Amino acid sequence: MSTESDIRDFLASRRAKITPQRAGLPAYGGNRRVPGLRREEVAMLAGVSVDYYVRLERGHLAGASEEVVDAVANALQLDEAERAHLYDLARAVARRPARRTKRTRGPLPDSVVRVLDSMTDSPAFIRNGRLDILAVNRLGRALYAPLFTDDAPHPVNIARFQFLNPHGRDFFPDWEQSVNTTVALLRTEAGRAPGASDLTGLIGALVTRSEEFRTAWAKHNVRLHHTGRKSFRHPAIGEITLDFDAMELPAQPGLTLTAYSAGPHTPAHDALQLLAAWAATEDASAAADRTTSH
Repeated sequence: MSTESDIRDFLASRRAKITPQRAGLPAYGGNRRVPGLRREEVAMLAGVSVDYYVRLERGHLAGASEEVVDAVANALQLDEAERAHLYDLARAVARRPARRTKRTRGPLPDSVVRVLDSMTDSPAFIRNGRLDILAVNRLGRALYAPLFTDDAPHPVNIARFQFLNPHGRDFFPDWEQSVNTTVALLRTEAGRAPGASDLTGLIGALVTRSEEFRTAWAKHNVRLHHTGRKSFRHPAIGEITLDFDAMELPAQPGLTLTAYSAGPHTPAHDALQLLAAWAATEDASAAADRTTSH
């Protein structure tokens, strides 16, 4: 998919969500051929000509001023994530990279890994925009144990596991919500890094092999993922629902540290303690196996 087609489909999908009533416009006639606003209505709300808006919705955002992009975002009532995505698409179509590039990154700084490992009471990991888990602490590895099998591809990728591994659906009990979040995060990253071959390769594989991913991808939803709650169905301790906070690493652009926690005296807190005990047992068993093998 080209950036122009992404712009076209994104703007059209947002336009379809806004009714005339929601936009504060009179709804003339009872037989509207579109589910949301017409192009001419968006043009009027944005203060641009109909011909110019039609050109924008066809993907020709290159050269559009910030004022115009803001006006379109306001007319379509875009939220923070959608507005940022529209700006990412505008920048991408203006740059027009000559070739697709694969992002390369060296190892994480030791100081970042030490911070991660010091979080002994919270499952935590560092991921990139492609949803590769690049580093994980002891409790995080225990929580995501189904992803860290001996035959798992490297790096471990949350989206690939979720959609292509037969255990993915079991691990995420809030399946629909989890699917929508994962796809929206990848769609957001695709807007930020449209020329990244590792990202487009992953998306291509998921679109080809998963109908559920393909359906969700076509919705063009995006989101920011800073805080919330997430549920897991762990094979050893059962279902656990935790609060999460995701923090971007300023010194490592594109990387996010996600940490899970639970309030004291809650079932989730008890489940975390059970997870820690299970992790300790697994570590002891692995150590014993290494000793026996030597």
